[in-house]
Amino acid sequence: MMILSRRLALLGASAALFSARAGFAQQPQQRPTPPQIAPGPHSLPDLPYGLDANEAAIDARTMELHHRFHHAAYVNNLNNALREHEAFGRMPLDELLMNLSRVPENVRTAIRNNGGGHANHTMFWEIMGGRGGEPTGRLLEAINRDLGGMGEFRNRFNQACMSVFGSGWGFVTVAQSGQLAIATKPNQDTPIMDGQRALMGNDVWEHAYYLRYQNRRQEYVNNWWNVLNWEKIGERFTAATEGRLRV
Repeated sequence: MMILSRRLALLGASAALFSARAGFAQQPQQRPTPPQIAPGPHSLPDLPYGLDANEAAIDARTMELHHRFHHAAYVNNLNNALREHEAFGRMPLDELLMNLSRVPENVRTAIRNNGGGHANHTMFWEIMGGRGGEPTGRLLEAINRDLGGMGEFRNRFNQACMSVFGSGWGFVTVAQSGQLAIATKPNQDTPIMDGQRALMGNDVWEHAYYLRYQNRRQEYVNNWWNVLNWEKIGERFTAATEGRLRV
């Protein structure tokens, strides 16, 4: 009788635990709230298209997390770092990043990381939202001249993105002369820090692709070409040759 009572007690406890777990599982999961951005000179730019505009390469949920959380955090941290440094806060972002050696040492790393992240992502959103294909006009001429044509360019750029160890970016830099080159940068560094301009670039941090691709960076890099907006990239090329391209 005692054994039977113990078994009944155990069954009752198990049923209660199962019921509690089931009730927990049925609770709706709350979506996290994007970070509040500290007041300051920099703000999060709106996406120029819907979150699902890049589904051919990047899912809408990744776009939401990437823009509203990751990019927002960079802007927030940058404004916080500049809070007590008004002179640097008044600088345009590109000028600030080109003069990191002048920034006080106690905030230099924060401004480098978060200012670079802000610049890189502002560019990143701008050049997507398209349907891929190929550029035309002077930009295509420059690609043929400097990067061996579209096929060779794509291969070299993809290899550059795949060569980034850990987190970083693959870039195409553009000089005011129109000269193009491929470069990579770690973390959130940007060619602007070297006095150069980024025509375009692909973010190969895992947060840029992990929900859909997990560890398959190569697949993401290949698909990314399908959402490029070559008209916008062409506008950036023209702005660079006229000295108007900022980030």
